[in-house]
Amino acid sequence: MKNLGYYNGKFGPLEEMTVPMCDRGFYFGDGVYEVVMVRNYKMYAFEEHINRMFASASMLDIKIPYTKEEIKNILCQMIEKLDSPNQIAYWQITRGTDIRNHTYSDNMTANLCIMLKPGVLKDIYTEVDAITEPDKRFYYCNIKTLNLIPSVLYAQKATKNGVYDTILYREGGRVTECSHANCAIINKNGEFQTAPADELILPGVARAHAIAACRELGIPVSETPYSVDELMEAKEVMITSTTGPVMVVKTVDGKPVGGKARDIVNKLREYLLNDYLEKTN
Repeated sequence: MKNLGYYNGKFGPLEEMTVPMCDRGFYFGDGVYEVVMVRNYKMYAFEEHINRMFASASMLDIKIPYTKEEIKNILCQMIEKLDSPNQIAYWQITRGTDIRNHTYSDNMTANLCIMLKPGVLKDIYTEVDAITEPDKRFYYCNIKTLNLIPSVLYAQKATKNGVYDTILYREGGRVTECSHANCAIINKNGEFQTAPADELILPGVARAHAIAACRELGIPVSETPYSVDELMEAKEVMITSTTGPVMVVKTVDGKPVGGKARDIVNKLREYLLNDYLEKTN
C-alpha cells in the first residue's frame, strides 16, 4: 500500500478512512499526538515519543486504553504493510466520542487514530531561512495537543514568505520556539543554548537528542531564556525537529545570522545523523 490509516481497529487507505463527527478531536481538538520517522521499517526514538504522549495525555486527564507496547505493536504491524520502507508515522489519541459538550464524562473511551505515509529525513546540510513573529499561543505549549491553529497560521506565514519556519518570541523578546519545532543557538560563549522546558515550549525529542549529543561531545549546554537580539548576534542559529534534527538558519527576517561556529554544528549534525542511521539499520 502507498499509505495507510487506522481508527479504533479499522484499517484502510487514508483516502477512504473517516472519523465520526462526535469524536471530540473533531470539534474540540481534544487530544494529543506524536510523529516518528521510520527507516527500513524501523521507528526512530519511539520510546521517547510514546512517553511524551502518555505525559501529555495525563496533563489533559485523557485515559489511554492501551499500553505503550500495544500501541507499538499496532504501529509495527501497519508499518510493514506499506510499500515504502521509509515513512512518517503519525498517531493521535482523542478523549473519546460523545455529543458535543465542553465538559466530559470520566469514563469515556479514548480513540486511537494512525496515519502512515512515505517520507524521509530532511537534508540536514541544507541551510534555511526564517522569520520572527510575536508568540500569541496559550500557556499549554508543553502539551503536544491537537489544538494547533496558531502553529498552522505561523507555518503558513513562513510558507507565504518563502522561508523554512517562523521563530516565535514572547513579550519582552524572549525566544520560545518555532511553529512546529524547537529553536536553539550557539551563543557568544560557545554554548548550545535553548529555551527552558517550561509551559512556553514543547519539550521536543529532537531537542533532547541535541542536548544529549552536546554533552557527549563536550559542548556546553544552557537551557535558559535568550532574546531575539541574542539570537541575531549568536554564532549559530538552529531549528530542531523530528523530521529535521539540526537545520542551520542562515537568515532571519532577511538578515544574515550565524556562520561563526560551523565546527560545533558539523559535530552535532554528524553525531545525530549517525545515531539515526545506526538505530534504523
